[in-house]
Amino acid sequence: MPRVGLDPAAVVAAGAALADEVGLANLTMGLLAERVGVRTPSLYKHVGGQEDLNRRIAVLALSEAADAVGGAIQGYAGRDALAAAARAFRAFVLEHPGRYAATIGVEPSGPDDPLATAGRRLLGAFTAVLRGYEIAESDVDHALRMLRSLWHGFATLQASNGFQWSADIDESFEWLIAFADRGLRADGLAR
Repeated sequence: MPRVGLDPAAVVAAGAALADEVGLANLTMGLLAERVGVRTPSLYKHVGGQEDLNRRIAVLALSEAADAVGGAIQGYAGRDALAAAARAFRAFVLEHPGRYAATIGVEPSGPDDPLATAGRRLLGAFTAVLRGYEIAESDVDHALRMLRSLWHGFATLQASNGFQWSADIDESFEWLIAFADRGLRADGLAR
């Protein structure tokens, strides 16, 4: 009999919170069972194992990141939308490094996989940002990859304490936003 109040969503939420605390690599079913107050075998009534748990955390993380970025860009266009999206994404990764780590390298099983759906929502928010620039349709995928590389790289380096020299990190991030904005504008003008 499953513990009262414990369901797959609660297990995933607890797993995501624990991953943020201890790191995704250190998240185990045993540690999660201890956190939610059950024996490890009881978790298997709610998730199919460690891989299933990690996939579900990835879906949760992509959905939450999509909500954060999508909400941040509402009412903005161009550089303002770019900056809002970048800041929201960075904040999400810094606040949730474990659950964000679950999104890296996991592949959807098909177009209806919740992972694919959540990923499309996040890409949709960034695609909306690009509408403020004159990016050719044939270059949208390239621009999306560029933005993901910039924001992902910066945020994950910062989350792992990868910037240990004297320059102000926030100032560097604002510089990166301005750099991306200039590049996107230049690409649109070159057409």
